[in-house]
Amino acid sequence: MPKDLQSPRLPKLSERDLTADQRALAESIKSGPRGQFKMAGPFAIYLHAPAFGERAQQLGGHLRFNTSLPPRLSEFAILLSAAHWKAQYEWAMHAPMAERQGVKPQTIRDIQIGRAPKSARPDERAIYALVKELYTKKRVSGATFNRVKKLLGAAGTVELIGLLGYYAMVSMTLNAFMAPLPADIKPPFREP
Repeated sequence: MPKDLQSPRLPKLSERDLTADQRALAESIKSGPRGQFKMAGPFAIYLHAPAFGERAQQLGGHLRFNTSLPPRLSEFAILLSAAHWKAQYEWAMHAPMAERQGVKPQTIRDIQIGRAPKSARPDERAIYALVKELYTKKRVSGATFNRVKKLLGAAGTVELIGLLGYYAMVSMTLNAFMAPLPADIKPPFREP
């Protein structure tokens, strides 16, 4: 990995030196559906803009834990966004979660290397087709959209698109600010 891509672009903050607004954000994350706060990943970045971070983490908490999407499909969609953006941290955190929620290891490997997950479940393949079209063509065909809408319903389809948008934002944040991976995790994607 090139040296300029090894270091975060914002100074690392110390929990004991946080401002009142930063402490409030950390406590809000900890007391929400995640149940914990880590000085890593997007939340460490959000601490530098706590008002934004509060709104972002609330949306993320809702999209991850309070939608009609089954956790398996939610984690599957998160992996698709992480792979599209080559978001090292996002992938490293969510690939194990996706497997725990029932996404097959082979499906996860296929997504990571950029191959269509042919052994994925039918609902995952339908979501994959929608996400692939949306990310490559910036549009979704009627047939692809209707297949997903039939699976998820109108509300679930809206929530899926919201989840993709949120994790695109998270991935861009992680990439732009070069969020470091934990020391024991190898980068899942080759840097350009």
